[in-house]
Amino acid sequence: MPKFLVTRWHGMHHMAALAAMLILSAALAWFEWWAGIVALALTLGVAAYTFFAERAFRKDLKTYLGSLSYRVKKGGNDVISELPFGIILYNEERVVEWHNPYIAELMERESVIGTPLTELFPTLQHAKDREGTVEAAVGHHMYQLIFRPKERILYVKNITEFWQLGRKYEDEKLSLGVVMIDNLEEVTQGLDDHQRGTLLSKVTTEITEWAQKYKIYLKRLTSDRFLLITDHKTLRQLEQSRFVILDEVREMTGEQKIPVTLSIGFAAGAEHIIEIGQWAHTSLDIALGRGGDQAAVKVGGRQSFYGGKSNAVEKRTRVRARVVAHALRDLIRESHNVMIMGHKLPDMDAVGAAIGVLKAAQLFGKEAYIVLEGVNPSIEKMMELIREDEKLSKRFVHPEQAMALMTPQTLAIVVDTHKASMLKEPKLLSQTERIVVIDHHRRGEEFISNAILVYLEPYASSTCELVTELLQYIHERISLDVREATSLLAGITVDTKSFSLRTGARTFEAASFLRRNGADTMLILRMLQEDLDEYVSKAEIIKHAQVYHNHVAIAMAESGKKYPQLLIAQSADTLLNMNDILASFVIAERPDGLVGVSARSLGGMNVQVVMERLGGGGHLTNAAAQFEGTVEEVKAKLTAVLEQIESEEGLFE
Repeated sequence: MPKFLVTRWHGMHHMAALAAMLILSAALAWFEWWAGIVALALTLGVAAYTFFAERAFRKDLKTYLGSLSYRVKKGGNDVISELPFGIILYNEERVVEWHNPYIAELMERESVIGTPLTELFPTLQHAKDREGTVEAAVGHHMYQLIFRPKERILYVKNITEFWQLGRKYEDEKLSLGVVMIDNLEEVTQGLDDHQRGTLLSKVTTEITEWAQKYKIYLKRLTSDRFLLITDHKTLRQLEQSRFVILDEVREMTGEQKIPVTLSIGFAAGAEHIIEIGQWAHTSLDIALGRGGDQAAVKVGGRQSFYGGKSNAVEKRTRVRARVVAHALRDLIRESHNVMIMGHKLPDMDAVGAAIGVLKAAQLFGKEAYIVLEGVNPSIEKMMELIREDEKLSKRFVHPEQAMALMTPQTLAIVVDTHKASMLKEPKLLSQTERIVVIDHHRRGEEFISNAILVYLEPYASSTCELVTELLQYIHERISLDVREATSLLAGITVDTKSFSLRTGARTFEAASFLRRNGADTMLILRMLQEDLDEYVSKAEIIKHAQVYHNHVAIAMAESGKKYPQLLIAQSADTLLNMNDILASFVIAERPDGLVGVSARSLGGMNVQVVMERLGGGGHLTNAAAQFEGTVEEVKAKLTAVLEQIESEEGLFE
């Protein structure tokens, strides 16, 4: 027990003894006066002793406490000075009022008192003064800043070692990739075995040297497919290089009639190796679905695309068309009924393709319907032609009617899009597990994943071209009436800009088949005739066009004026007819309050990539996006993206 506590304990007993002695003295004085005097004298002696003992106790206690306070204060100062982390006290203006020596050593200054926190740690310029943690780099070290705003205290902890360990862990995570030669058979048709072997050897050598340069493990799976194994750090380097191997192989084989191109699918960031492998193959499918000659990379929730500078190579053989046609025929036969739907605000390609699929279903005696709600101006004249045929017009139903007709055995066929969000009523797809997708657009990140049959061919000019080919294989004796054949040919005509863009040999073969079956080109010409007021409105937009980077035309309509999406798209098409214009962008407000952007190119620039960075999508030569805000804000975003692409890889090949 401490000394002062012992003394205190004795003092309390002394006081009790004095009280007892006083009582005893009074009792003795009652019987004998002299005995009372003796007892009182003894009591006074004891009282005097107790008084001096208490004084001595207080003096000792004061001395002891003073010594203890000094030791505690000295120990506290030593502890704060030797703490392995920094402490900063700051005022309401976030200016340093006090700090321990750790901060002075960190900043290599004698004192930082009076310095704003944002000057010491620039990262804090955008951080709010609230409880939490922030990471900040100082020199070659990383620090964790822990805020205690109520006390206005900031703790600074060195986490460099843990941060480096975390970076190393992230860098060494497994990444898997698959490289595929897109068009090997198309390129090598007509070559003898020696020439084919030489070409394949050159491409393989280029891929092998590229893999060795980045220390990637390369394993050949088939004649046109390779497996890549590397880490996340190397994958980031490949992304920074924007997968230059794509350009190298294309340029190296440029003397071929059809240059060889590659498609690459890469993945990282999943918890299990199996999942990474699945992501890699999905990324490759997306790259192929977008037309090939590009790399698709999936890291966690991020999907990125690189390349895509060339048009998809048209397949010379129709084997896939025949296989898909037979599979579609079997699905139709096994279904209770068929529901056909295109994208919102359907164009002639969507409606024409839907009519072609309707014909296929009717060939096998199945009830089939086309989902359509409202008619936009671009297809009004086409719908007038369809209404003249009562049997055909009855096959068009509203989404509510379609929902009532859907059963688990209904075959839902989606045409001219592969995104559920683009449908007028996506809920229709949840009513059945039997879904078919027929589309010609480059595949985006969003995709109807539960489709049992997908016919996605970006090389095709239009969905009508794909459907026309399917019709030739789906039934031995196919016969189209004038309206059906004309609708399909109209879809091809519109999407190819009257056979001037994205046309291949198979496009003309499909058009020839439709002409033989009665397609009327004069009816198509009347469908495409322009209204005079619309032409004047289009001219109003075009007169505001400005040229960027010598070959890019950007037209911004006047703020406050509203234009239909069709007119915006037509204005972009018209700008492409101007001298030296290789790509065009038109920005205007739409009647629904959004700002629409239509993008067009002649193939030298991938406008799909531009629109995807803005949140839209589309095709290499035809893309669009919609935004909230003003036309000025959208134009600023567009020009910023164009500048970014120009600095990264150039706008044109």
